[in-house]
Amino acid sequence: MHPSPTPPTTPTPPDQDTTDGGPSASERLLFGGELAYDFGWGRHHGVWLKLSLRAMALSLPRQVGIAVRLAREADRRALYTVVAAEFGRGVTQAVSLIAVNAILVELLAQGSTVERLRSALPSLVVVAVLAVLASAGKSASAAATGILEPKVQRVATERYLGLVARVELEAIEDDAFHKLMDSAQWGAESSRRMVGYCTAVVTSAISLVAAAGVLTVLHPLLLPLLIAMALPSAWSSLTMARARYVSWHRFVQHARAAQLISRLLIDQQAAGEVRVHDVGPFLLEHFRGMAETSEREQTRLAWIGARTGLTADAARGLATVGTYAVLGLLLWDGHMALAVGGTAVLAIRTGSASITDLVLRVTDVQEESLFVADLETLCEEAVRREIPTTGVDLPEEVDEIRFEKVTFTYPGAEKPSLSEVDLVVPRGRTVAFVGRNGSGKTTVTRLLCGLYLPDDGRVTWGGVDTARACRAQVFDRVAMVAQNFHRWPFTARVNIGIGRPGGPLDDAPIGDAAAYAGADDVVKGLPRGLDTLLARGYRGGQEISGGQWQKIGLARARYREGQVLIVDEPTSALDPAAEQRVFDQIHRLAGTGQTTILITHRLHSVAHADLIYVMEEGRVVEAGTFAELMDPVTGTGAFREAYELQARQFVRPSVPSQGGPAGAESPTATASATDMTP
Repeated sequence: MHPSPTPPTTPTPPDQDTTDGGPSASERLLFGGELAYDFGWGRHHGVWLKLSLRAMALSLPRQVGIAVRLAREADRRALYTVVAAEFGRGVTQAVSLIAVNAILVELLAQGSTVERLRSALPSLVVVAVLAVLASAGKSASAAATGILEPKVQRVATERYLGLVARVELEAIEDDAFHKLMDSAQWGAESSRRMVGYCTAVVTSAISLVAAAGVLTVLHPLLLPLLIAMALPSAWSSLTMARARYVSWHRFVQHARAAQLISRLLIDQQAAGEVRVHDVGPFLLEHFRGMAETSEREQTRLAWIGARTGLTADAARGLATVGTYAVLGLLLWDGHMALAVGGTAVLAIRTGSASITDLVLRVTDVQEESLFVADLETLCEEAVRREIPTTGVDLPEEVDEIRFEKVTFTYPGAEKPSLSEVDLVVPRGRTVAFVGRNGSGKTTVTRLLCGLYLPDDGRVTWGGVDTARACRAQVFDRVAMVAQNFHRWPFTARVNIGIGRPGGPLDDAPIGDAAAYAGADDVVKGLPRGLDTLLARGYRGGQEISGGQWQKIGLARARYREGQVLIVDEPTSALDPAAEQRVFDQIHRLAGTGQTTILITHRLHSVAHADLIYVMEEGRVVEAGTFAELMDPVTGTGAFREAYELQARQFVRPSVPSQGGPAGAESPTATASATDMTP
């Protein structure tokens, strides 16, 4: 028997230095330092600390207005139901207090018990009816709020996703914009929660107004006493809300890190290495370290809550004693009837609870509104950076696509990716771009199809500058399949048909596209054919190889039927026979009038291209046909040298013949560069 392997030793995350600002060992080892919160809403930290009860009260109408606007857009009927139900509850509560006062007056009057009960009976009936109405209003409000909340989240999410889907690609690759998108996702959830919180705010406010109105009628001195009882609860709620918010910003990364580590332990792609390298104990130890950091922070908050609550309860207790003492003096001196005093007690308790709940809910609304504000900011920024929906129409048939002194630099890059590039892509031809990684090949195609606009120079389709053209028309004429094209976690049918999602996803057109790209064999091998889910982790999901995915990607491009087909390293995962078949199909497309743009590192595959552009450091250093580039007289040698270097890699190494000298080669041991052409 083999001895059991000894678990690897890893630094144990310490239990200190995390709540006082120092990073833990897990933070330093796994994440390179302290997990600082770097999402777009971090700037709200100072804003929240400046909030006071007065500031919250002044900003409340605007925050409620945001929730009302979203709710009205989501479902007006449900919104009106909530408003009517909550208003009705407030009215019934005020009337109930008045009815209770009438009951107490009758019960405390002189006369027999039967007579007093008979006199109080109408008021008792009123209280009972009002209780039923209040219960019905509460149920209606709860149902309408439950209907509104998911709809509001959907409306908010659809709004920002719809806008983001139309922004320039440059915006998506902008770090600042991406952080704003992260915060907007929380903003959509906050929009949903704001509906419930605002409903609670309205409920508490109406209840408070009802209780305060009754107290004012009973005796003017009772209203200040009510406020004095409620202020400690308000202070406690605001203090704890601040503490939670600051803690959330400071320690939410730890919780996210713990979730990340836990997902890695069950991740399908990491599963093999987790087992072979015995990574499980290592990840579990650091999961515990990150989780314990969050637990210590929660413990700290719990103690703060206990101390704050104790102080608030003590202050509220003193205020309550003072309130009832004043109430007792009013009764003692005859300034208030006993029945009025009983009603006042009920109104004070109701009003005190309403103020406490109101402050809590206003705090919740304020907190969520900060994230909703990020959602609004994202929507405004997305509108500003939206791809124009209008522009100059392209010609029905574009004879050529031309680059004229085009220069382009990616956002944040110091060096341009393209520098004064001049080239022409003729209609119905196969044009190849070759060169080293980073030479600018893919950038050319992104500018060609309108995903980017040049910093200088022009890209024209039939003489129309893409900067002035209707970009939707440019996109509509392009079909693209990149080396790392997106593998949609949907069925095979959708993965092909999504090339033109507005088209029919029927068997015939999808099947024709699959057959043309050689993906029909892939489909036949799937359990449910075109309706097989190509994503593991779901019921019936299947996993296919990289080469099979490339065939699906080519079928997607074929189904789109763009006038210009851009293929970027289309055969990197294919076997030689399948690779040759794909290139033959690509070459045939030019015969149908489709312009084909080919980007590849395999130079032998461009031998039949009508035009080859050789790129280096963002410039076109050589252009011509394969024969012209290989000719020592007409070519500069850049393409020819690279081609011959690749060809030599296919030469088989010398194999000693049986019994012969070590360096002898078999008759078929070498192959010339010309043998490598298709």
